Amino acid sequence: MTAHATSHTPAPRLIEVTVVLLARALPSSAVAPIEIFGCVGRLWNLIHGQPSAPRFRVRTVSLDGRPTQHAVPLGLRPDGGFRSVRHTDLIVIPTAEFDMNAAQQANAALIPWLRRWHARGASIAGICTGVQLLAEAGLLDGRPATTHWAMVENFRRRYPRVDWQPERFVTEAGRVFCGGGVYSAIDLSLYLVEKYCGHELAVETAKALLLETPRIWQSGYGTAPPRSAHDDDGIQKAQAWLVRNFKQEVSLPQLASRVGMSTRNFARRFTSATGETPLAYLHRLRIDAARHLLETRPRSIADVSRAVGYEDVTFFRTLFKRHTGAPPRVYRSRFGPARSAASASR
Repeated sequence: MTAHATSHTPAPRLIEVTVVLLARALPSSAVAPIEIFGCVGRLWNLIHGQPSAPRFRVRTVSLDGRPTQHAVPLGLRPDGGFRSVRHTDLIVIPTAEFDMNAAQQANAALIPWLRRWHARGASIAGICTGVQLLAEAGLLDGRPATTHWAMVENFRRRYPRVDWQPERFVTEAGRVFCGGGVYSAIDLSLYLVEKYCGHELAVETAKALLLETPRIWQSGYGTAPPRSAHDDDGIQKAQAWLVRNFKQEVSLPQLASRVGMSTRNFARRFTSATGETPLAYLHRLRIDAARHLLETRPRSIADVSRAVGYEDVTFFRTLFKRHTGAPPRVYRSRFGPARSAASASR
């Protein structure tokens, strides 16, 4: 009798995450990433009786390896000091204290360390006022970034080379990620889960923790950030207007007129800068908004269609399937919240 080896797919390599604990800060912006990354592939599987399949390994560090004391009566004990890190794929910097000079002085040793790790290929994520350390390291120069809305004017004066976009909850550019306020730590962590592990695992993790899928834009429904890695100011203004007003009917000549261009020149420059035509870009914003609504709100397909700017529900269904590979009803059955009313699927 011949023995046959059983083939199986090896488990994916664990993604190494280092969360830096900063003293005199709000600890939730460190604890939220620790919990979210730690639950990926575990909590949803536990709830559904499936084998655990973790995707991240999280390590915590402080400046000196000692427990940190925070702005609220809570201390956190790290795994070690930041210089003890030998390998990491992602470094997370939570909120720092709100005194910018004090935060820079207290955490000065982290700045060259962040620069070195980014040069070695690690991704760096900053949250709220912790984004200051990324700016001090020069990692945000010429790139979009966000921070707490109350701090952005101070940040603009101190770091004028950074493209501050406080309307965003999350920004991404060149393996550098920023989250807006303190609780954008949740949005940024889920965004990174999707970045590393895919949409399905991000949605499962959000559901298991009773969280919404990540909000990306403070003024919208959580749509994906548009491509902004270009220096065409006129097109960036048009993109920003579309993000704020994607539900409105707007013609190409009207949009071109808003930024002082001819229709032909605007269309050419928009496609060159973003890789999409203005109409395709608008459709993508709307479909991403619809995805977020289907994932988080028990609304009818017709309501979702109208909420993102489509009065023609049939056209919306066709376009949604073209972008996502599934009709809205099927997409919601896979990723949406539990529904108690059968009419919600109509």
